[in-house]
Amino acid sequence: MMRTLSLTLKIPPPVYMLILATLMWLATHYAPFYVWPHPPWNRVGLMLIGLGLSIDLWSLFLFFRAKTTINPMKPANSGMLVSHGMYRISRNPMYLGLLLLLSGWAIYLGDTVTFIGPPLLVYILNRQQILPEERILEHIFGEQYRQYCRRVRRWL
Repeated sequence: MMRTLSLTLKIPPPVYMLILATLMWLATHYAPFYVWPHPPWNRVGLMLIGLGLSIDLWSLFLFFRAKTTINPMKPANSGMLVSHGMYRISRNPMYLGLLLLLSGWAIYLGDTVTFIGPPLLVYILNRQQILPEERILEHIFGEQYRQYCRRVRRWL
């Protein structure tokens, strides 16, 4: 049964974020569109990057402390449902952290074309990672996971 509950693609979410970040940088340097926000205001993006890193590190710490897998490619290895800390606010704080990192990068690059990246990341993660992951976690944790989903939103 677990074989049918596998993830669609075998690409880790941080790799999606890094690919999009690279494409955003390339677009800014080789096909600039319209610069906004202008320096020094684009440095606000650095604050979002810091916030995203903080959320990711805190979320990882909670998984380590719970002694459950942090590998997003193997949600079937989850030994415990983490629902405290940042996980009381978002079911996917690690992915939220990646989104904040990419959004901060878009602002820092300061070209409007880069603002395509963050919504694209949300679409890719929802489709390729989160929905299959949710099916697996529901299979493992059953009613406990369904109740958690009713209490806590997917992103925020």
